[in-house]
Amino acid sequence: MNFQIQSKALTLAILQHNDPIIYYSSISRYRQYNVSGGVIYNSNSLQQPDEKEDRLNSLTPVFQSVSIILPVMDETISLTKTVEIILQESIADIEELIIVVCDRTSDGSMAAIASLKERLGELLVLHHQKLPFVGGAIREGFDLARGSHVIMMASDLETDPVAVANLIGESKRHPSAIIATSRWLKGGNFTGYGRVKLIANWLFQRFFSILYHTRLTDMTFAYRLFPTRVLRSIKWEELKHPLFFETVIKPIRLGVEIIEIPTTWKARTEGQSHNSFLRNLAYFKIGFRVRFAPLSSMLINQSDGNAVSFKHTDKSK
Repeated sequence: MNFQIQSKALTLAILQHNDPIIYYSSISRYRQYNVSGGVIYNSNSLQQPDEKEDRLNSLTPVFQSVSIILPVMDETISLTKTVEIILQESIADIEELIIVVCDRTSDGSMAAIASLKERLGELLVLHHQKLPFVGGAIREGFDLARGSHVIMMASDLETDPVAVANLIGESKRHPSAIIATSRWLKGGNFTGYGRVKLIANWLFQRFFSILYHTRLTDMTFAYRLFPTRVLRSIKWEELKHPLFFETVIKPIRLGVEIIEIPTTWKARTEGQSHNSFLRNLAYFKIGFRVRFAPLSSMLINQSDGNAVSFKHTDKSK
């Protein structure tokens, strides 16, 4: 398949959603933006950002390129389709596709990866993880990334690859912010999620949004774009699925700006889920621990030149 380098205009990125609403997680300033006719306007500014907050969020001065992390277990057709859609929409902004595999990755998946590697060459980086579980795969991907920004997503089409262009577009306008996706915002939805899981998810989001004093609506969905320097400045603990929750609650505590855009979720049609419903109880453990942990315990050694120096401003109080 021939991939063409495409340049995405701002209006094209935002008009793919019907009048999306973008939320900022910062407690001291909450803004709601409506998008109408390709023009973004501030419809609810409670107060102006102070100088300290502006310095806090000036961690990455410009978007340069993005590394995309794709853990693979038993995906084949969905992996190939994910990669093709990403490159069709955003190849000009992609630094690399980091495909992370483990000892349990299926032979079919490895064959699909080999085929992609043959076509894409150095654009595709294949890595065999050393840390266990999906959280370990993502954390090693963070360390490998060469782009100014990193996207964390799935390879089974549950994270809509079309939204990569929207994440990148938003990051170009707000390069120091984490750009998160939400299935709960207007324009987002769940397909095939299950009624009990849907209610439990909503209750979980509401509980922890109150606990962390944030207006974020989807704190567990593993589909986000991060400034690379932010990722490398925070100590990550989780090795399993709760890492996805950890990657939003620690930035909230540290005062990093987080912007939500709507997205859709559709149940995978290939392979099987590796996160049982009962395992989700582990999210509560990291949620409570991070909420009351000292901020200094969340940061790596700041002598590393690639790390950023956060102002210790707890936005969740």
